[in-house]
Amino acid sequence: MTELCVRFAAASQRQALEDLQRRASLIYDVYRPALLANPGAIHLPASQLEEQRVRVAEQSGVVLGFSVVLPLGNVCELDGLFVDPGHWRRGIGCALMEDAFAFGRAGGAWMMEVTANPQAEGFYARLGFERSGLVTTSFGIASKMRRSLRQT
Repeated sequence: MTELCVRFAAASQRQALEDLQRRASLIYDVYRPALLANPGAIHLPASQLEEQRVRVAEQSGVVLGFSVVLPLGNVCELDGLFVDPGHWRRGIGCALMEDAFAFGRAGGAWMMEVTANPQAEGFYARLGFERSGLVTTSFGIASKMRRSLRQT
């Protein structure tokens, strides 16, 4: 088995990454009707690719997941984390998160924030995120979570 590689996404991968996000998002019955009724809700802005905010995890040339980290000064935001459903529970999400933590630190951030849907909240909690509040999204209530990026 070849090793997982995490690198910047290419602009030419935009549609493939949106397709991956769609597959991952449609897994949950609770979100499926709203996503199918609003296909434009899944959109990866070209600017995020051009500004090198998108990182992909690939193995043997196949993209298995991606993350999006946006700088907000001393805080950065995990704006997206998606793993192809056929590859869940294989450490890809954790590898992308470790990469995102390093990426955020390299950009000068000392804190990472994420808006986590109820299905993902446990994953983020296991990575050290703590709930800092609740927010209303177009898909319902979600947890606002934070994690320090300072290394101990």
